[in-house]
Amino acid sequence: MNALTLNKSIYLKAEPALVWDYLTKPEKLALWFHAPTEPLQQGKPLVMYGTESGDRLIWGEVRVAQAPEYLEYTFTIKPMGDAVSLVKWTLIPVAGGTRLELEHSGLPQHIEAFDLILSLDKGWDDHIGRMRSCAHEVSS
Repeated sequence: MNALTLNKSIYLKAEPALVWDYLTKPEKLALWFHAPTEPLQQGKPLVMYGTESGDRLIWGEVRVAQAPEYLEYTFTIKPMGDAVSLVKWTLIPVAGGTRLELEHSGLPQHIEAFDLILSLDKGWDDHIGRMRSCAHEVSS
């Protein structure tokens, strides 16, 4: 059996460079996701904190950062224990904006982890919806 993968795709009324900023700059990430203390850069650690709690929520390493086309980082959260998953963002320019694709792979497949998968799936939907709102407010 293969590990589970979450895939999301949305269209944003924003140029890839702006979407890239929302994926990598701390002040933009804090608007829709979680707040790192440093910009996301290739080869650097990834640590994101709750915008309200200040607790460390996500950690890993930025593996690839090719602005403004592709971002890849390892992703671990406390409920995953020692498991490490992989998040890939692909930005594709389209007439009028950007198609943003998310692939979150390497998720545990055992039945005990299914509630975690459901939580991550809903979480990505919620976060990406907030990014859409933020990006569209800026471009309007």
